[in-house]
Amino acid sequence: MSPLISVRRRPQVEVDASPLRRMQEAARQGAVTAAVRLGPAMRHSREFAAERLLEARGWSAPRLERAAGYVERDLAPRLSAMLADTAHRLEPPKPANRARNAALVMLGMIAAAGAAGALASRRSAAHTLGERMPEPTTTP
Repeated sequence: MSPLISVRRRPQVEVDASPLRRMQEAARQGAVTAAVRLGPAMRHSREFAAERLLEARGWSAPRLERAAGYVERDLAPRLSAMLADTAHRLEPPKPANRARNAALVMLGMIAAAGAAGALASRRSAAHTLGERMPEPTTTP
């Protein structure tokens, strides 16, 4: 059987309680003595630390407020602009709408053909009108 796994009960060793109790009592008495001796020093340290903490808070509060103003006024707009610029650079190009482009080209061609037809019709009408009109005669 493995020495690590044992189901047998081991015999209980009886310990003399009187030396243990004496050591506990001595430790307790030492702790009380230390508390009495260190009490005033601990109170003084606590008060000193509280004063220093208030001074540190008073010193840091205006600086934090100034930093917050800088972030709000100067840094945030620049950072926002930089992020927007980066977003525009990263955005993939939009695909061209080929159907719309083809329709615009067709419309342009039809408009050009119509304008050419109207111009040709006017020229033809002006040419035939010019032949039918008698020429003015000049009297000497």
